[in-house]
Amino acid sequence: MCREKDAPRAKVIAVANQKGGVGKTTTAVTLAAALTRQAKRVLVVDLDPHACASVHLRYYPDDMPATVNDIFSEDPGDMDELWDRIRQHHVIQEFDVVPASIRLAELEVDLRNRKGKGAILKKALEHVRREYDFIILDCPPHVGILLVNALVASDLLVVPIQTDFLALHGLKLLFDTIKVLNKVLPRPICYRVLPTLYDRRARACARVLELLALKMKDSMFKTVIGMDTRFRDASAQGRVIYEISPGSRGAREYEELAKEILAL
Repeated sequence: MCREKDAPRAKVIAVANQKGGVGKTTTAVTLAAALTRQAKRVLVVDLDPHACASVHLRYYPDDMPATVNDIFSEDPGDMDELWDRIRQHHVIQEFDVVPASIRLAELEVDLRNRKGKGAILKKALEHVRREYDFIILDCPPHVGILLVNALVASDLLVVPIQTDFLALHGLKLLFDTIKVLNKVLPRPICYRVLPTLYDRRARACARVLELLALKMKDSMFKTVIGMDTRFRDASAQGRVIYEISPGSRGAREYEELAKEILAL
């Protein structure tokens, strides 16, 4: 079991994969919407310097008075007051969002001499964890201080992986990072793989799904996210799939994923 006794109210879920184009951001924002539809209080934190989740939800970093980057500043000031400034409320989906900033790309240099730099986000989240049921972290697609912060802060790592043979190689880097962190963390990182972009017509996809199930066993979700053009349509409109096609297959599959996570 991944659950801890006497844990803070919010479960922190990091969504990460070092390979791009696997449905990472789609998973972060759609899962947030699916959990909200289950009457859960949700916060989405965009940790990717490309700000894909922020733009997907129509929060443009250049227009924001404050972003997640302020959490990592040398002197963030009053943390409770900072959270009030960096959080935005998505009035349609009914969850909160902390937008990203392109300045996140500079953190490797900015934090190189900072003590405890891997736990900055974890400490910051303690100020708001009791306000939510779930906090979802959309992670950058590369190993670095932001991903380390996300993994250290998380209760569950969700790894979206495209059901494609080439995508299988992207898992090694992430699992190598997990192994290194597990040597110093007080508890192992709990993770589950989420098969995405599954094409039911392609034998190759079916074979990859079989291989994943054999390798990952209980560390893979039962839910499989199939190909659905409505995800692309929603993203192009700055919306979540539930806004344009709540009864679509993709929308239903993320509802199933939300139920799986609620049962953990």
